[in-house]
Amino acid sequence: MPLAHFITVYLVSVLLVLLPAPGLARLFQAAGIPAWKAFVPFYNTWIMQGLAERPKHWVFWQFIPVIGWFITPGIYIEFAKLFGRFSVLDHLAASLLAPFYFPWLGYNQQPKFIGPEAVRKHVKQGWREWYDAAIFAIVAATLIRTFVFEAYTIPSGSMEKSLLVNDFLFVSKFSYGPRIPNTPLSVPFVHNYMPFGSTSKSYVSEVQIPYIRWFASPVERLDAVVFNFPAGDTVVNRPGYQSFREFQALCRELGNGDVDAGRTYILANADTLPLAVHPVDKTDNYIKRCVAVAGDTLEIRAGDVYISGVKQTPPPHSVMSYFVATNGQMLDPDLLKSEYEVDFLNDVVPIGLNQFYIRNLPAVSVEKMRSNGLATSIQPDVLHPDSIDLSNWANRLFPYDAAHKWTLDYFGPIWIPKKGATLTLTAENYPIYERAIRLYEHNKFSRVGDRFMLNGKSVTTYTFKMDYYWMMGDNRHGSQDSRFWGFVPEDRVVGKASLIWFSWEGGPRWDRLFRFVK
Repeated sequence: MPLAHFITVYLVSVLLVLLPAPGLARLFQAAGIPAWKAFVPFYNTWIMQGLAERPKHWVFWQFIPVIGWFITPGIYIEFAKLFGRFSVLDHLAASLLAPFYFPWLGYNQQPKFIGPEAVRKHVKQGWREWYDAAIFAIVAATLIRTFVFEAYTIPSGSMEKSLLVNDFLFVSKFSYGPRIPNTPLSVPFVHNYMPFGSTSKSYVSEVQIPYIRWFASPVERLDAVVFNFPAGDTVVNRPGYQSFREFQALCRELGNGDVDAGRTYILANADTLPLAVHPVDKTDNYIKRCVAVAGDTLEIRAGDVYISGVKQTPPPHSVMSYFVATNGQMLDPDLLKSEYEVDFLNDVVPIGLNQFYIRNLPAVSVEKMRSNGLATSIQPDVLHPDSIDLSNWANRLFPYDAAHKWTLDYFGPIWIPKKGATLTLTAENYPIYERAIRLYEHNKFSRVGDRFMLNGKSVTTYTFKMDYYWMMGDNRHGSQDSRFWGFVPEDRVVGKASLIWFSWEGGPRWDRLFRFVK
């Protein structure tokens, strides 16, 4: 953790115990303690725990990053009880509004110190026992969800067959370092909208924290990564839109390739196409595989990924479509299912004598068919730039210009930005890196004629502030990924998919339970 982050964390911890001090001083006097002790950070909470006859080791827990922020309100609640304050409202105020509550209590209520024995004799009502237990559970679960791991469900087939629809995952936050929430004031266990089909936001955007990640470590190639969808910061806030019909893509669609015209149309029809802008941590969660890391040069040729000119081995269960010629053997449906992970009825199309078109054929099955002699020829079904109308792809694939004649299967080469690396700006690479420089790294960046303007100054180079990654789905022809919307900056990374704890398809898929994600 950088020193600046430590300083920030402990500054917050000190403020939590120091801001209520004027009110605490009055209460200390009522309890027979010198008022000045209320103004000594953490010594004041030590005194409070002593007065309440509660464990003093709680004070040391206050020094644990972030967790300590939740310990301090607990100490305040126990202290408020010493003055006969047992109501829910008192405890909420003591924990959430301590800088205002304790001065109010000390100077306006003429508090009487009743001591720890009277507190022990106080009998809670039954519902309060349940209420306090629920609050503790919510706080504990929120801490675990934020800093340790989070549950995630696979919503689509973009990662098949490595991950299947309705696989339930644990996502490790420790793998890349826990990220401090940008929007700390939000409804627990809810992502960006309130449940049950509502389009009401579940968070308060007026209070935001800049990007901070503790104990950061980089994403590695071939990791299955959960991240906040980079192009999902602005969405049409209606069912069926959101990230399903990404805003920039919708602008290009409505403007017939002209983003500005499409944006103007949407803004002019705000009643039917209302917009919502999400902070970084509240954009929709996606899961893809990292195929290139910061500093790599990526190219896709005939569906194969190359990094700095070196062909990469595909994930074993990544799928593509292939033209397969067999050695004369009939394709047995049961054998295809058990040995090659192919659904005969849905994925196999006969196209001639011993000739088949097989959709969703895993890479490991391709190698198995070749090695055991079942197939005499296996050719991927790829989109070559010379064989298709590229005008249909120019507005769909990143970076959305006719100069880059790329398809899903022939893409790049493209350099992945790296923190501290300097890029020479050109007319050709401007559309590739413009969004990252302007939006992700918070600059005023534009092209004026042959010049590049950065925060009001003419520049020829740019040095990146963050690492970036290139994400692709294992279902290479069924995934909306970086080929469509570009780079994933490090501040969008949520965690690493680590364990499938449950899986469902008309019933439990028992063979997938407690399987580690590879």
